[in-house]
Parts: sequence; structure tokens; C-alpha cells
Amino acid sequence: MRVVRLTDARSKQFKPTAREYSVQDKAVPSLSLRVYPTGTKTWTCIVDGRKVSLGRVELMPVEDARRACLRLQVDGVAPSKDLPTYRVFVEDVWRETWSSKCKPTTIKGRDYVLTRQLLPAFGSLRLDLITRKSIEKWFGAYSATAPGGANHALQLLRQSLNFAIERGLIDSNPAGFVLPNRRPKLTRFLSRDEIARLNAALDQYADGRGSIQADIIRLLLLTGCRRNEIVRLRRFEVDGNRLRLIDSKTGPRTVYLSPEARKIIERRMTVTGEYLFPSPLDPERPISKNLCLWYRIRRDIGIEDVRLHDLRHSYASQCVMAGIPLPVVSKLLGHSDCAMTLRYTHAADKDVEAAAERIGARIAKLLKIPDQADLSG
Repeated sequence: MRVVRLTDARSKQFKPTAREYSVQDKAVPSLSLRVYPTGTKTWTCIVDGRKVSLGRVELMPVEDARRACLRLQVDGVAPSKDLPTYRVFVEDVWRETWSSKCKPTTIKGRDYVLTRQLLPAFGSLRLDLITRKSIEKWFGAYSATAPGGANHALQLLRQSLNFAIERGLIDSNPAGFVLPNRRPKLTRFLSRDEIARLNAALDQYADGRGSIQADIIRLLLLTGCRRNEIVRLRRFEVDGNRLRLIDSKTGPRTVYLSPEARKIIERRMTVTGEYLFPSPLDPERPISKNLCLWYRIRRDIGIEDVRLHDLRHSYASQCVMAGIPLPVVSKLLGHSDCAMTLRYTHAADKDVEAAAERIGARIAKLLKIPDQADLSG
């Protein structure tokens, strides 16, 4: 642990890192400044081997923290805290900090995880009684059936307990020591041949019962949109050669349509009702996002390892291979950060091999040494 004479000015200089760390005060050795990955800084004091949180740095000057620490050394620490249970803390305090800032779908998803997983496991426990062992037991059981869902729930648990630390209710996050499940990197995208086979298969459903789902699948490939952005597309969101989506994953965004995509949209605009892809059972609602035609087609053309979301990967990869700059691809996909776009952009092995040959030939030409005849001339 680093030891320095802490001052109010110096405490502002310590920056957050991937892991929390502490800086000990040289003037009062039992006092430390703890810096969390979230950027939160708190004063902590060691009393009889027990770590006690004194409060957030921005709310307490260093001299006040020293006095509080020395006073605890003399008076001791209260034998117990009147801490809330995890349920009370989550429902009355933590949820209010984010529910007003999130989209309804995000709130619904988080509430589902809380109701089905976190509250049954930890709701009755006082915050300071949630242990690493209890978290590992819950996480192991959940991971056995849904490793991805367990990772998501663990992340939410970490966030809530980090907020409890910021409020000075607990001193450390037991969920921070639990490692998430390793998940395979999903970088699957369609090759040119697979795109051609998919197109031919979709043509077979151009008319008839599967035409709605076929149009959706083709639009996903032609626009790079997310599934819900097309499935829930409404008439007023169509504006000539573009879609003005009012509720995408990253908020409102504009999707520019190619001539092929416009033809599909124009055909769907002839359908009466609010949604361009209405449910066959209830025209007032959008079609189900579970597109059974996709599973049938991918089995028929031998691409069963391809997810519907991989059509978005394929769109991004084709953009990159066509020489479109990454910032433009990012805007086409509706990403707020180009770093996210990098996860979607891949190149086929054949395209990489061809590019390597072209670059190699170009460099070889530049490195070519002129023969003697050229030199004598």
C-alpha cells in the first residue's frame, strides 16, 4: 500500500483503475483513502482490526477524516449497524438512482433479474451478511443452466453492492471476487456464398405464409438493424428513403435504406395498421420476434450455427470489406462508440488472403532492385 501525507488537493489526484486500491495517510497511519473502479473515493479507518468507512472524500475534508479516525481509536466502533436488508436497499434506494435514466425495456430486464434471481437469493439478508461464499453458491447453481444469464445477474449484483459502498453502508464488495463464466467469442458472419444461398432460400417464401418473416430477415441483412428495430417498425417511422427509429437500443436514430430495402418497405406500407409487420393473430400488435422461418431456412442451407443477430455482423463486415471507413460503419449500425463497431467487423479468410497477396506484390515491387542494364543506362 502506498503511504503519503494526504491533503485535500492530493486526494483529487488519485485516479481509478481496474481494481480498487488504498493509499495510507502518513500523518494518521490508521486512515486510508480508498479508490474504487467507479471513481468513488472514501475514507476508511482501521479500528481493532476492523475496517470502517468514514464517508466519501468529496464530502469530508482530510482533517475531519483524521479527527474522526482518531476519535474512533479512542471510543471504539459501535457493535452493530442498523443496516437494511438487500431487498429494502434495492427497492427503496438503489433502484431510484437508475430507473429514471433507463429505457422501459432496460428497466423491465433488470426488474426481471432482481425478481427472479437476486431478491430470492439475497433479499432477506442484511447488506453486511452477503458473503462471497453465498454468492458463489448462488452463481454456481444458476450457471449450471444459464451461464450467460448468470453473468448478467452477477454484474447487476456487483453494481448494486458498489453503490452500497458509495453510500458508506458496506466496506467491500463480495461479488467483486467472483469470476464470471467464460463465454465463447461469437464472431460468426456470412460468407458471400452463404449470402447468395440465403437469398435464394428467401425467394422461395416471397409469396404466401412466410412472406412477412422473409421480408424481415432480408431487411436485417440489407440494413444491419437489430431484430426488434425491424420487427416493431411502425408506419410513422418510415420517411422516404430512411427510417427514423424513435426507440432503438441506443435511443432515436436514422437508418438509411438502399434501393432493395426501400422496395421491401414500400411493399409493407400497403398493409393497413400501425405496424409494418403485424401479428397474424392480432394485427394491432407486431409479429413475434421468434421468427421460426429463420430456423427452417438456416437448417435447409446448412448454416445452423448462424444466429439472426449475425446478419448484423455480416452487414458490418461487408461494409468494411467495401472500404467504408469505420466511423461511417459505426453510424450505419447506430453505435455511439466506434469501439463497439470493432466487435462486429470481420473479414473472410479468402478476402484476407487476397489482400495479403495484393499488399505483398506491391511491397515486392517497391523493394525490387534494378538490374545492371538499368544501372548502366
